Amino acid sequence: MVWRRSLQLRVVAVTLTLSALALGATGVFVSHQVASGLFKERFNQLQVDAMNGLNNVKATFASLETGGERDQVWTDVRQTLEAHANQGASGERDFVLALLPGSETMYVPSIASPGLTTGSVPFELTEAVRDGNGIYWQSMSYVVGNEQVPGLAFGTRVTLPPGADYGLYWIYDLSSVQETLDFFHRTILLAGILLLVVIGLIAWYTTRLVVGPVSNAAAVSEKLASGRLEERMEVRGEDEVARLGNSFNHMASSLQDQIIQLATLSQMQQRFVSDVSHELRTPLTTVAMAAEVLHDAKEDFDPVNRRSAELLYREVERFGTLLNDLLEISRFDAGAAALDADDLDLRPVVQRVLETAQPHAEKAGAPLRLHGPEKLVVEMDPRRIERVVRNLVMNAVEHSEGRPIDVSIGGNDSAVAVSVRDHGIGMSKEQVAHVFDRFWRADPARNRTTGGSGLGLSIATEDTRLHGGWLQAWGEPGEGSCFRLTLPRRLGGTIGESPLPLPPPRELAAEEGTR
Repeated sequence: MVWRRSLQLRVVAVTLTLSALALGATGVFVSHQVASGLFKERFNQLQVDAMNGLNNVKATFASLETGGERDQVWTDVRQTLEAHANQGASGERDFVLALLPGSETMYVPSIASPGLTTGSVPFELTEAVRDGNGIYWQSMSYVVGNEQVPGLAFGTRVTLPPGADYGLYWIYDLSSVQETLDFFHRTILLAGILLLVVIGLIAWYTTRLVVGPVSNAAAVSEKLASGRLEERMEVRGEDEVARLGNSFNHMASSLQDQIIQLATLSQMQQRFVSDVSHELRTPLTTVAMAAEVLHDAKEDFDPVNRRSAELLYREVERFGTLLNDLLEISRFDAGAAALDADDLDLRPVVQRVLETAQPHAEKAGAPLRLHGPEKLVVEMDPRRIERVVRNLVMNAVEHSEGRPIDVSIGGNDSAVAVSVRDHGIGMSKEQVAHVFDRFWRADPARNRTTGGSGLGLSIATEDTRLHGGWLQAWGEPGEGSCFRLTLPRRLGGTIGESPLPLPPPRELAAEEGTR
């Protein structure tokens, strides 16, 4: 996701969001203050104007003759209102003369300026005028032409012949104030947008100065990790970021030198092991032939020499095994190991291993039991898989403490598996973590009955890796150990889950196995 992967985007977005909130709050506050100031100033002007106008009209109405003719009274009232309506301090003002509820007259009906009606006056203002004798005001909105405009209404109570009570209202148009306020809002909005753009550009440029070198360092690090050790950061200037780049490049150069040295040393070690192993094969063959001759003739020796001949024969045999393992490891290290794979049944491979291990198991008093289906086809190199299983079984015999060894095979749609479970001394979690290390032994002082070079599990791990599989171990002190080999059905395939559990079940049902 771009949001999670881009620090620069997050910084710019957060900066703009917080800036927009701050500018919005400031704009609301300033707008409220300006609107209050404009309204107060305009209200003060109109209040004075309305009071003067209403008092003058009220005095004029009071001077009308009570016994005058109806038409004359109506004419005088209309002329008075029209005359005073054009004498406002801020230009024209509208009027409404409305008969108050409960009053009756035959002389003067309710009248209003063009475009207004008695219903234009707010109900609250009408109630205040009816119940009091002062001058009252109320904010309102009314229609001028086809537009709704804000206004301000002032009203007072007047009496007209023959003693009827009316509400007289001056109505002022506040469109100019609203236009001023709208212009101010547009100006504030435009200024805020421009300011946000400037803030965004500043945040983008500032974060780019910092994030750019960091992104460059991340890209160079990935290239270094992929093996391109010559890659370096581009450094400009002499500031803190430049010093960081120089330090990074110095670190990369140091790592490159050390990696080259280690690679060279590793190659020399691999070549040395391979050369020594090859060179030792010829004299070892001669020594092995001599040891075999002595071993065949041991019956003619005295007891001391007979024992020496037996030890020589066994140790030469172990030495040959060690040389073969070293040669195999050198092939893995050089990347020269290859598979000779085909679709084969796994069960016969396991059975051959058990048949080979049977004499050792009988000597150790550890019965071998095989569990699983009769046929389990998988694409594999039988020589390598047989070597892996043999190593696991022989290790189980070595550590079985005379208890049964259960070998299980199983399969599912994506994988097949072989597990070798002994009930011997077991392993701790720390030992499980190192069991596949080269030349590692859980107990170096322990006597071995089946020989071994200390490389068997390491070679088994490499054989398993060539097949794209898993080789895993479990153990508990006093409960025994279990090693599980899991292979994909097809080379290059994926393993969903292993068909056999690890840790294994507490008890395996006894079945007729290979003895």
